[in-house]
Amino acid sequence: MTVYSLLYGDSYLNLDIPNNFRADLISPSTVNPTSSPIELIEESIHSPVSEINILPFDPNTTVVIAVNDKTRPVPNDYLLPPLLRFLQANGIQKANIEFLIASGTHIPMQSNEFHLSLPDSIISEFKVTAHDCDDKNSLIHLGKTSRNTPIRISKLFMDADLKIVVGDIEPHHFAGFSGGVKTAAIGLAGRDTIRMNHSFLLDDRASIARFEDNPLRQDIEEIGEKIGIDLALNSILNAEQQIVHVLFGSPKEVMRRGIELSKSICQTPIDGFYDLVIASAGGYPKDINFYQAQKAITHACTIVKKGGVVILAAECREGIGSPGMERFMQDINSLQEVPKKFQKEGFSLGPHKALLLYHQHEKVKIIIVSGLDQTISKKLFMLPATDLHEGVQKAFCFLSENPSIAVMPHAVNTIPRFD
Repeated sequence: MTVYSLLYGDSYLNLDIPNNFRADLISPSTVNPTSSPIELIEESIHSPVSEINILPFDPNTTVVIAVNDKTRPVPNDYLLPPLLRFLQANGIQKANIEFLIASGTHIPMQSNEFHLSLPDSIISEFKVTAHDCDDKNSLIHLGKTSRNTPIRISKLFMDADLKIVVGDIEPHHFAGFSGGVKTAAIGLAGRDTIRMNHSFLLDDRASIARFEDNPLRQDIEEIGEKIGIDLALNSILNAEQQIVHVLFGSPKEVMRRGIELSKSICQTPIDGFYDLVIASAGGYPKDINFYQAQKAITHACTIVKKGGVVILAAECREGIGSPGMERFMQDINSLQEVPKKFQKEGFSLGPHKALLLYHQHEKVKIIIVSGLDQTISKKLFMLPATDLHEGVQKAFCFLSENPSIAVMPHAVNTIPRFD
């Protein structure tokens, strides 16, 4: 009997698989975290990947630091204090530094939630604002990208003399990789900017770990250039969300180097496709809601046979996490209605995840172990299970005898590579 533990919210779900079944563990490389994260961050900041020509800063320089919201596992407790020390040591006055939480199209965080993204010391000592993509008065228009995406970005960020983004670099299911300018180019954008950019996910090149020819990601890069982001501080984490690498400097160079480092951790050799893939989104906050956890299904679908089964383990403590997706699915009674309604309404955010789910259902049967109400799971055409054991038993009903099984305990951080 082989026992697997899959992250689920803040805890684990265990699964026993009898030895008479073939079961492969598909997981990122085991990489030990740095023993001294603060020292590594300090060293990275003082040895940037690109030259910083603006040092020392004028004492009147205003700074806005964009950070990800609660849906991203960025280790800000470690990253931000050394960054602040660097800024102040180089002439920036504490009173001139603000933080802006990059919410994208997510519901803007309220002040009583800021501690989910920022250390208490920063909340108490600095001004913190949550971006709202629908507050048109807070946005400034910067023209269009070469792909015709309108660029509307936070005026607060654009008005800063020094613009800094903080985040992490990891695989992303349609942007190729997170990190770099994406924190501002998407996280601080208006809804129409994000909607147009995300419409490129319908292109087959908008996929996991694809960057240079990914139209969606390259559109993001172009938005980032228009914004004129000065510095990026990005971490690269192992599967346990511990710091392994830190990069500081120009967003372009941080991204170039960070992608290769992320690949070295996340790429996993695969021999073939599987009948059954059991995947965890990676625990909180990656499974904070279904909108985020669905990324794990995308990764699992890359290694499952057509007609196979994916079991998703995701707590989803905040439900679906997308009012737009919920609204879209309300009057949907069959899978076939999804693409028809989507085409009729046109591309919009929230429903785009319903379309992705439709395409996933086209390939596989999806079973979900979650905190979602079973009526919600069924509304999304997923088969609910109370635990992984029940999920496996239900999966076997759709599979032939002796199915090949893969377990992905960190699906969102796994880049399958077929050798």
